[in-house]
Amino acid sequence: MADWATISALATAGGTLVLAGATFASVRSGSRSARIAERTLLAGLRPLIVPTRREDPPQKIGFFDDTWLVAPGGGAAVEVTDAAIYLGIALRNVGAGIAVLHGWDLHLSADAPDDPRLQLDRFHRLTRDLYIAPDDTGFWQGAFRDPSSEEFAHARDAVRSGERVDVDVLYGDQQGTQRMVTRFSLLPREHDVWMATIARHWNVDGADPR
Repeated sequence: MADWATISALATAGGTLVLAGATFASVRSGSRSARIAERTLLAGLRPLIVPTRREDPPQKIGFFDDTWLVAPGGGAAVEVTDAAIYLGIALRNVGAGIAVLHGWDLHLSADAPDDPRLQLDRFHRLTRDLYIAPDDTGFWQGAFRDPSSEEFAHARDAVRSGERVDVDVLYGDQQGTQRMVTRFSLLPREHDVWMATIARHWNVDGADPR
C-alpha cells in the first residue's frame, strides 16, 4: 500500500528544490545583467583627454612659484631654467565623464616604454588633482625641480636640443575607477612653440580600449 505521507513529503521536497533552482538561476541572471548594466554605464561615463583644437583658446598654466606658461590651442608649452623645467599641455575632454588628472611620466622618444602600465610606480604624483569637464578644455602641468638629478639633465638636454619628448598622463573618473594613461608627444616648432599629438591610450584597470 502506498505511503501517501512519504510521497507527499517527497513531492513537496522536489517542488521546493525545483523552486530553489529556479530562484538561484534567476538571481544569478539578474546579477549578471546588473554587472553588464554597470559596466555599460561606466563605459558611457569614461573620460578621454586629447589635445585641444588649434582654434581653442590658449591655456594659461600657473605654478606655485609664480611661473606661468601659455599653451596654445593644439599645443604645449615648455620652459627651462637653471632651477626647474616647466611643462604644460592644453587638453580637451572628449569623453562623457569628468576627467581627474592624477600623475605623469616623461620619456625621451627613444626611451618611451611600450606599455606605461608596467611602470606606474615611477609616475610623478600631481601636487593637486586637475579636473576637466566633459566637452570642455583644461590643461596638464608638470615640473622637474632637482637640477642634480639625472632625469632633470636628460629632460633639459632633450628640450634644448629640440628633441621630441613623450608625456604619459594618468587620469580617471570622479570615482577613481576607469583609470587611463594617454601618451602625448610634444614636438618642437619654430619660435619656442610646441605641438601636442596623441601617441596612444591605455586602460590601466582593464583591457586596452583601442
